[in-house]
Amino acid sequence: MKLLAGKNALITGASRGIGRAIALRFAEMGANVGFTYFSSVEQGEALVKELEAFGIKAKGYRSDAAEGAAAEALIQQFTADFSTLDILINNAGITKDGLLLRMSEEQWDSVMNVNLKSVFNLTKAAAKILMKQKSGSIINMTSVVGIKGNAGQANYAASKAGIIGFTKSVALELGSRNIRCNAIAPGFIETEMTAKLDQKVVEGWKDGIPMKRGGKPEEVADLCAFLGSDMSTYISGQVIQIDGAMLT
Repeated sequence: MKLLAGKNALITGASRGIGRAIALRFAEMGANVGFTYFSSVEQGEALVKELEAFGIKAKGYRSDAAEGAAAEALIQQFTADFSTLDILINNAGITKDGLLLRMSEEQWDSVMNVNLKSVFNLTKAAAKILMKQKSGSIINMTSVVGIKGNAGQANYAASKAGIIGFTKSVALELGSRNIRCNAIAPGFIETEMTAKLDQKVVEGWKDGIPMKRGGKPEEVADLCAFLGSDMSTYISGQVIQIDGAMLT
């Protein structure tokens, strides 16, 4: 029996990076997977085929959950396509870094909309379905930056800190309906984005991590699978760091 067999999962921002790894791991573990993408159309279409190779149902949705109406429409379409929603993973996120005194209002607003407002919109829309079922697992992707802050990322840190407070509040509100809500706080995870950085800088970061390496997207995906499965039915309202003891 596969860990997530028969469960229906919706993952935002899954055309690449951590989101893509989550989608693949969930399909491998037997879950039917719906996922969103925004600009990476070709990557999204290719991912559907990769997921279907595991013998599960998969579908990609081009959606911007920062818009309330779009989030509602996405949840309605997903439930029409998959019948039920068991796991919601709010993973979509962007960065628009800059020092505070040089940060524009547009940089602030766009990061808050994509990273935080989309989590509110989708969770609110999904909660209506999950409450009727009296079951479900919501997983929100935050960051260690949301816990400790980071110079040059006031907008990103604020959005990720907001996700933590939101997660804990949702866990308190929906717990009586058997709905769990947890947050995952990755540290330095090696993705396509980090591969483009100066390797000397990357090695300097790794030296500051007690485990002396960056994390893998698949390791974050494994944690998501655990939180989405029936092995974590009494875990809710938690922020779980996956950072090689970097923030310890």
